[in-house]
Amino acid sequence: MDILGIDIGGTGMKGALVNAETGEMITERFRIPTPKSRKPKAMAKVFKEIVEHFNHSGPIGIGFPTIIKNGVCKSKGNLHESWLGVNASKLFSEAVGLPVTVLNDADAAGYGVMNYGIGKGKKGLVMTITIGTGLGSGAFFNGELLPNFELGSIPNKKYGIIEAYASNSAKKRDGISYKVWGKRFNKFLELVEFLTCPDLFILGGGSSKDFDKFKEQIKIKTPVLPAKLGNHAGIIGAAAAALHKDAKDK
Repeated sequence: MDILGIDIGGTGMKGALVNAETGEMITERFRIPTPKSRKPKAMAKVFKEIVEHFNHSGPIGIGFPTIIKNGVCKSKGNLHESWLGVNASKLFSEAVGLPVTVLNDADAAGYGVMNYGIGKGKKGLVMTITIGTGLGSGAFFNGELLPNFELGSIPNKKYGIIEAYASNSAKKRDGISYKVWGKRFNKFLELVEFLTCPDLFILGGGSSKDFDKFKEQIKIKTPVLPAKLGNHAGIIGAAAAALHKDAKDK
């Protein structure tokens, strides 16, 4: 069974067909720029174009850059304010006449890691952290998603929220080395460790591939592992979430 996974961001909307058994992308990624308005109707139109490009007629999963609860947007994220309160699952489903599962983009990336990556089969509380422009986070207990853990929004006295202090964009903004940044990131992990007492951290996102450059600065007691799915984790994870939802509905 092939499932269409789509990763929606503030600048681009990209998708690919994913093999449900292996988690491998079986097509090249297809990308269309996010409409400048970032409004629901315009984005639904682009979404339809992506689905038509793949001539897809089955379940679809979407990783979306806002807090999602039961398919409904609970914040505007970096999109237009008109998204607040919109049932995104219903909007996208009606645009193509197909079942659509929508979840937070960081949760989607975590889904990919937990179903097809290094997190597969891991028990207990696993926190997946996506290091990028911000700090995305996903929480999984015995493989089941606990949605919308916005750990990057933990308060920080100097920067407002912790992701403005310890994300990859903060590293670039302040022009600091991986050694200096690693100490910042470790402080973030220390807070999460104290608050959630997880059994494992899995790091994804752009900086995870450079784990060897900052792993010596990670001093927490909880094991930390880098993910291996790279920038395709969002697409693969969105497809995995759609598969999970489809199986539950049957």
